[in-house]
Amino acid sequence: MICSLRITVQEKQGRSYLKDVFVTPPFRVVPVGQHKSDQSSYLMVMSTSPGILSGDEYQIDIQVKENARLQLQSQSYQRLYNMEKSATQHMKVRLKKGSSFFYVPHPVVPHENSCFTSVNQVYLHDHCELMMSEIITCGRKHHGEVFKYRHFQNLIEIYHHQKLILKDNVLLQPALMPLNSTGLLEGYTHQGTLIYISTRKEPGNESNESVHDKAPSFREKEKSVQELIEYLFLMMETETDIIFGISAVQQNGFVLRILGNGGEQLYNSFQKVQQVIWAQTYQATI
Repeated sequence: MICSLRITVQEKQGRSYLKDVFVTPPFRVVPVGQHKSDQSSYLMVMSTSPGILSGDEYQIDIQVKENARLQLQSQSYQRLYNMEKSATQHMKVRLKKGSSFFYVPHPVVPHENSCFTSVNQVYLHDHCELMMSEIITCGRKHHGEVFKYRHFQNLIEIYHHQKLILKDNVLLQPALMPLNSTGLLEGYTHQGTLIYISTRKEPGNESNESVHDKAPSFREKEKSVQELIEYLFLMMETETDIIFGISAVQQNGFVLRILGNGGEQLYNSFQKVQQVIWAQTYQATI
């Protein structure tokens, strides 16, 4: 079944709002930012379906107009059910000048014999900020379904002025890959990837003091990406039973990867990262 979702968010007099939305079953879109202190748009994508089924084709289109800010949220864990064939999702995101789009969804739970491919294409203008993540679990671990899915792929392509600046491809095929080996999941059952890209200019360094010299506070001043990476590294070090790495990318941004054994822990970690950078971005715009 082809399932469509189209969202347009616009800014007027400093407030971001949902200008247009089009959905087909099973999608619903609900505003959830009524109690937020900023003027950004907070939307939750909900579904009347228990999960993604064989033959499903999800088509998602997000537009964030000039100077608008959108934080998109998911309702719950995304289940990929047992499939005779396969299912796909194609997500296109377009950010106009000065806009921000953050999307940190709940983990994906692939059931036995599921086969799923997700393709995400993001087009950035100048002075934009983007955060996207995905967490893939081993499956229904407590039902004995550990790495019983056939195929999971999540491809992200990010463009700036139509030039490809970052491409990330997570491909897991348990029957063909020794997922527990070194260089893959190394004995862990869950993998998370978070990508942050900014086409804004880096703020100037106001001092040469390292973030290691004091307890960092992101409300003091806007941080450079390198300072963000250092801060997040210190923050992630407080987590137990995970391993992680943060890599700067050629464009202004970074990729954070985590291996762990619990979807909730990885999701909460990514939520903390989102809160830190979202707050900094808001402070920089007022």
